[in-house]
Amino acid sequence: MIGPSSDAAELIAHLETLRSEENVAGMARFGIVTGHALGISNPDIRAVARRAKKDHVRAMQLWRSDIREARLLALYTAEPKRLTREEAQNWADDFNSWEIVDCAADLFVSGGLDELISDFAADEREFIRRTAFAMIAGAAVHRKKESDATILAWMSLIEAHAGDPRNFVRKAVNWALRSIGKRNLACHAPALALAKFLAESPDKTARWIGKDAVRELSSEKLLARLR
Repeated sequence: MIGPSSDAAELIAHLETLRSEENVAGMARFGIVTGHALGISNPDIRAVARRAKKDHVRAMQLWRSDIREARLLALYTAEPKRLTREEAQNWADDFNSWEIVDCAADLFVSGGLDELISDFAADEREFIRRTAFAMIAGAAVHRKKESDATILAWMSLIEAHAGDPRNFVRKAVNWALRSIGKRNLACHAPALALAKFLAESPDKTARWIGKDAVRELSSEKLLARLR
């Protein structure tokens, strides 16, 4: 029986019992890297995490296993306030799949590692750059008490990288812009203005990001909610 006292090896052994080759094949269709995957769904991994509880040292050991599900378990059981900038950067060096990135971004935002956003955005590696914009999206949605000025300051990164045509980056840049625009009325106007600017860009990727954001940020349903 796994629980808070279970070590990394015991948790990995438990994950191995949940392996599903059928699910591995399904994950590949969603662009998830499956080279070291067991085919366990995220809800099932979160259920294991709830039983295992938080343990930061153990999370570091789980990450080093290189197994997709063990790394997700590491992200779910790490302690955000204990996560250091160096640890986050070391983990980012291993990023190779969008769903690992998005889960890690939530952890980094919870840990207050905002200073990494500009560093990650400047990194040429696709999944690390995606992390920056996944963090911006997460902060815009979940940081209710954060000043709008902090959130809006990241729009310069959105504009700067709106021309990155790589799939996992452009989708994250779009996600970040839409998330800022949906935060509140104060953020909506500048986000919509940037979206309209990008929609007129001669760059194909920036134009797609802008048009998609304009469509969502102009919806009557959203405007009614923000008012």
